[in-house]
Amino acid sequence: MKFQNVVGFTHDTAHPLGVLLINLGTPDAPTKPAVRRYLAEFLADPRVIEAPRSLWWLILHGFILRVRPARSARAYQSVWTEQGSPLLTISQKQAEALQQRLVERLVGAVRVELGMRYGNPSIVSALDKLRDSNIRRLLVLPLYPQYSGTTTGSTFDAVTRALATWRWLPEVRFVNQYHDEPAYIDALIQRIRTYWAEHGEPQRLMFSFHGIPKDYFLNGDPYHCQCHKTARLVSEGLGLARDRWQLTFQSRVGNKEWLTPYTDETLKAWGEAGIASVQVVCPGFAADCLETIEEIGEENRKYFLAAGGKEYGYIPCLNDTTPHMEMLADLILRHTQGWPESPISAPVMADGVV
Repeated sequence: MKFQNVVGFTHDTAHPLGVLLINLGTPDAPTKPAVRRYLAEFLADPRVIEAPRSLWWLILHGFILRVRPARSARAYQSVWTEQGSPLLTISQKQAEALQQRLVERLVGAVRVELGMRYGNPSIVSALDKLRDSNIRRLLVLPLYPQYSGTTTGSTFDAVTRALATWRWLPEVRFVNQYHDEPAYIDALIQRIRTYWAEHGEPQRLMFSFHGIPKDYFLNGDPYHCQCHKTARLVSEGLGLARDRWQLTFQSRVGNKEWLTPYTDETLKAWGEAGIASVQVVCPGFAADCLETIEEIGEENRKYFLAAGGKEYGYIPCLNDTTPHMEMLADLILRHTQGWPESPISAPVMADGVV
């Protein structure tokens, strides 16, 4: 293995705190070739698809990557903007907002870089930029509020693989989850109430989270439980009666059983049952993307209305809103306590003596 060196290092070089912000990723373009490259990387991850590698390779390259890219490319085309992928655009704004807030609040220098688990900018490229900035301490923040091996666990794998090529390793801390952080819950509540102020309250509020196969949960993945805790805390903060909200799971693929209840089937059942108005919020997504804009905002809207529903609303993700950015900045500051770049807050006794 070839180890990467620090370029241009001198002993009096400043060492900013490095913050690596990570989200899932996006194709480089809404085209079949670009989507195929993205899906090939994503679906080859053994954390995402737990199956014998040789058998899965045949299925992936012999069938899925021959069929799915064209369909997925059409979906990406429906959400693509002049600036590019919504997920990438929003994630870049989040990184910029956090850079500004941390510069204002940290004692020392800080450098925030964005990396995507799949696609570009890659985790490797983001880490290279941080190394070139001479960081000696690194905080990794995956933008997945609820922990899953398929997301946060996979991110840890990618970061450690990249760092395995560094000759001089930084001190590393890793944020595993923030599903029940009070400021995160408050930001979601504020986002929902702001939407209600403009659109009114629905008969039913749906919390839709990305699904995972059920056997992942049965084998010890905490994602299911953390999703339920998030939804419960938000619904309690909103003062919703239990019959006015429901947690569901979206984006299932294949024939394997995934976490239930399913978002699409629940919406169809609600429409058929005479539920007139529904709003959907996706607390597991830190930024709007294909799965929220197209799948929830458009595809599932059609299911509900076709089944007899009358009013359907999608509540956008937290994105780069001020409460979300303040929450993430505070989370970073707390996870960097004790490092020189971070202000140290010691407990103070009632008489003012530490």
